Amino acid sequence: MEIKAVMHLGRFKDIVVTLFRYGFDDVVERLDLPGKVIFEKIRKVDREMSTWERIRHMLVDLGPTYIKFGQIMSLRPDLIPRPLILELRKLQDEVAPVKYQEIQEVVEKNLRRPISEVFSFFDEEPLAAASLAQVHRAILRENKEVVAVKVQRPRIRQVIEPDLYILGRIAGQLHERMEWGKTYDLPKLVQEIRKTLLRELDFTREARHMKICRNNFSEMEEVYIPRLYDDYCSEHVLTMELVQGIKMKDLGPGHDLDRELLARRGLRLTVKQVLEDGFFHADPHPGNVMILDGNVFCLMDWGMVGRLTRKMRYELIDLINAVVDKDSEKIQEILLDLARADGSRPERRMEREILDILDIYHSLPIQDLNLGQLLLDITTMLRENKLRVPADLAVMIKALITAEGTARELYPELNVVEEAEPFVKKLALERWKPQVLWRDLRRNFSTLFTLQKELPLRLRQIAEKIDRGELNIRFQHANLGGLRSTLENITNRLTLGLILAALIVASSMIITTGVKPLLFGFPALGIIGYLVSGVLGLWLIYNILRSRKF
Repeated sequence: MEIKAVMHLGRFKDIVVTLFRYGFDDVVERLDLPGKVIFEKIRKVDREMSTWERIRHMLVDLGPTYIKFGQIMSLRPDLIPRPLILELRKLQDEVAPVKYQEIQEVVEKNLRRPISEVFSFFDEEPLAAASLAQVHRAILRENKEVVAVKVQRPRIRQVIEPDLYILGRIAGQLHERMEWGKTYDLPKLVQEIRKTLLRELDFTREARHMKICRNNFSEMEEVYIPRLYDDYCSEHVLTMELVQGIKMKDLGPGHDLDRELLARRGLRLTVKQVLEDGFFHADPHPGNVMILDGNVFCLMDWGMVGRLTRKMRYELIDLINAVVDKDSEKIQEILLDLARADGSRPERRMEREILDILDIYHSLPIQDLNLGQLLLDITTMLRENKLRVPADLAVMIKALITAEGTARELYPELNVVEEAEPFVKKLALERWKPQVLWRDLRRNFSTLFTLQKELPLRLRQIAEKIDRGELNIRFQHANLGGLRSTLENITNRLTLGLILAALIVASSMIITTGVKPLLFGFPALGIIGYLVSGVLGLWLIYNILRSRKF
């Protein structure tokens, strides 16, 4: 047994007991965990609860690390079945607050001065208490401004670290011993969760996220991000403006608000973050959204954000267009490019399933198209085919589903496509701007230049290995269909290039002969050859640029 495992023996026992209490005997049996021999004496919970309910209650019992784990996993529709996602969304951070004396110690340690020197008033009762931090109302001494102070729970990292170690060990064993563990690559998934969770413990990152978004929304009056007080922020303390408004989750029919306007603004807010900025709030659920005077949105809790590369955003646009055109082959091509395969790629079965999804939405008017649900159906199909999309893209889909669902609750007649269209068009035009094309061209030339310098050395190294008998080649017979398609594209482009070159040379030779009939004083056959080669050349360039594979 590892020394580290011995150190955490007590926590191992708690986890095993909880697993067994909630009826997950099969999991316990497959785990080589210290202390599992005691499970026979444990009283089990009511089995009338569904499996998903038992998972949620189990995570609550296991404490803050596992609550956050469940909350993060609820953002991954590409990995988690929808019934479990719906259950995990019920996980709330509402926990018993930490005593004021402990909060005071954290504040004074991080701000390096007595709390009374910074704040003329600091409410001992928190406005909200979560698993990682709690928020207190306070008044700054220097300017009398009312602020919200987010304070990390003391020693929370010491609580989380052992849990993450144990979680990683459990994931490793499930990966080895259970088929579904291999399917989702649980050790890698736990590493992703670990990274996300530890990042959320660094409040300086959250402060940077808020500043980025304040800048991104600087020209949108309908969105507000609370102002930060940098002098009173640290890794464990975040001091920000205290905003007054109504939380979206508390928004009832009695409130005098323009629900249609709110729905439109909320959806545009999310679409702008995703398509225009490529930087978005990862969990815009109603508890993290506040409505201020003037139907202004205020986004809170920026601990978790998602990022989409320019390439991902372009592919998302292409995916939406392919869905509208009912182009199953294009959809499959984009998805396989985005997804990470675990094993072989079941392309033929995938295309049939894509067509089944398209049939559901094909007859719907464009204004009734539910983009979030469509993307959820696609990610579900990918999961069933053992394919995974990048984590940020999966989180984006969940954010879009949440935003779209909230918008439709406010105003059921909302035309989602119409609200998203300006951002889609803007991004579609952006990819063809001369400066963007020139940047891509420079990047590709730089890559080619580097390659031509490194290629002789690489080839010499390979030759030396062959001479020494050290070169081993493994060939996997997988996805030859894709390889064949790629080779066909390359061959077709080379053939067309040769035809173009021959046509230009032949036309040039004809021009010099003066053979009749003449057109504008030159041989007509030569001019026609130039025109044909020009059209074919432009068509070839367009297809190369359109594929973005050059």
